[in-house]
Amino acid sequence: MTNTMLALFNLGGMEIILILALVLILFGARKLPELARGLGQGIKEFKKATREVTDEVQRSMDDTSYSQPTYKQVEQPTPQPQQSAPEKPEETAKKA
Repeated sequence: MTNTMLALFNLGGMEIILILALVLILFGARKLPELARGLGQGIKEFKKATREVTDEVQRSMDDTSYSQPTYKQVEQPTPQPQQSAPEKPEETAKKA
């Protein structure tokens, strides 16, 4: 992983030594262990948070497990036979 990071910034050995020397001059020898410890704890917390997020995503994917949604069966009303309107008394008299 370190090689890919160095390749990303195209840093050689001399550039890394120069950067480390500048950090040593700026912060001093007594502060370097504290800085390294703080950097290590920050990386540790970041990895922990990343792992928790990926675990949560994986857990939610396992819960759904790509199941097909279930649709509620809707009952269709049965058609009722149409009733004819009652005949008027005049029409019944004509038929007779």
